[in-house]
Amino acid sequence: MTKYTYTIPKKSTEMGKQVSNYVNSLTKPLGSLGRLEELAISLAEMKNESFPTVSPAGVLVFAADHGITDEGVSAYPKAVTEQMVLNFLNGGAAINVFSRQIGALLNIIDIGVASDLDHSDLINKKVRYGTGNFLREDAMSREEAEKAIEIGYEESIEMINKGAQCLILGEMGIGNTTVSSAILALLSGKAIEDVVGTGTGITEEGIQHKVSVIKQSLQNRNPDSSDPIDLIAKVGGLEIAGMTGAMLAAASKRVPILVDGFICTIAALLAKQLSPNASDYMIVTHQSVEPGHQIGLSLLGKKPLLDLGLRLGEGTGAAVTYPIIQSATLMVKEMATFESAGVSQKN
Repeated sequence: MTKYTYTIPKKSTEMGKQVSNYVNSLTKPLGSLGRLEELAISLAEMKNESFPTVSPAGVLVFAADHGITDEGVSAYPKAVTEQMVLNFLNGGAAINVFSRQIGALLNIIDIGVASDLDHSDLINKKVRYGTGNFLREDAMSREEAEKAIEIGYEESIEMINKGAQCLILGEMGIGNTTVSSAILALLSGKAIEDVVGTGTGITEEGIQHKVSVIKQSLQNRNPDSSDPIDLIAKVGGLEIAGMTGAMLAAASKRVPILVDGFICTIAALLAKQLSPNASDYMIVTHQSVEPGHQIGLSLLGKKPLLDLGLRLGEGTGAAVTYPIIQSATLMVKEMATFESAGVSQKN
């Protein structure tokens, strides 16, 4: 296991009870705002505050390359990782649009892109130039896996210190659905066929190829599914490790984590493995169309808020869902109670 220990407080069930009673006193029939009421209570438990706030959101997008793309598992060439990072930095990607829409703080972190990028807004925390091809060698060393988690942790703390009241994690890395599917197969014990999807849009033939590459790779690497550091080191995902660390940091500071799609959910499962209390601070924002996502969510024990047929990543689903989560906080903060409004309650 990692040499680091993550101290994550238990959520405050007492505060949850207080807010639940308060929500029941608002000018509406009991339970009539459904999951918004559940969200308000959950946020109160996470933050240990009767009037929790999630504004502003902080978005961290971690970018890294994957050696497994040498095996032709993706519809796009590896160069797209670098090109998309530049698109993020120039403000033209979906996550830029949605971050602006919700007034979020946004940082782009190079944790393992396979080329050198030069941009004044880029946070350069490169652990190595992409991972090794895990069909043929370990993705990275154990030390590199731990370093990537620590970078994610530090970037998250920095974002929280800048005022972020909730955290949205995003990723960019051609080949990362292959890595995520491999990790999920190990964590769930499911057949690889059950957890592999189209990723960025491969054909049916491409899916069969992806399945066989993952099968052979896992035989070659033989990772220990009970050791998240071993999973990251052998199979990879520098950006997955970064998101894992960022989630652990957010949970340690009682900051809600808005979990995006499939790849983000894999990071959430690794964070939960490293520190079980971490999942108490997670809100799953949407259901991805990647087939493995449902399996990942059942392991996480969470129910998504939306299903919009999304599969982009970058943190986009979480950013789009954010206004709903904000609505839950505003409901508690701004709605009148029956008493304050002079409204008669049900007989």
